[in-house]
Amino acid sequence: MQKVIAFFDSVKLELEKVTWPTRKETIATTGVVVIIVLLISLYLGTCDLILAKLLRLILG
Repeated sequence: MQKVIAFFDSVKLELEKVTWPTRKETIATTGVVVIIVLLISLYLGTCDLILAKLLRLILG
């Protein structure tokens, strides 16, 4: 039991060293991630449609 308590004490000490982002930084980076995901999904969807049409033309 003593090892478990020591482990959680060390975890707590390490978490106090972490530099956590501000709310503004978190919202900004989340927005960037969402925009990039949308752009990539549009690109991949377009590629999928084009390739599907090409295959239909080739295979009849």
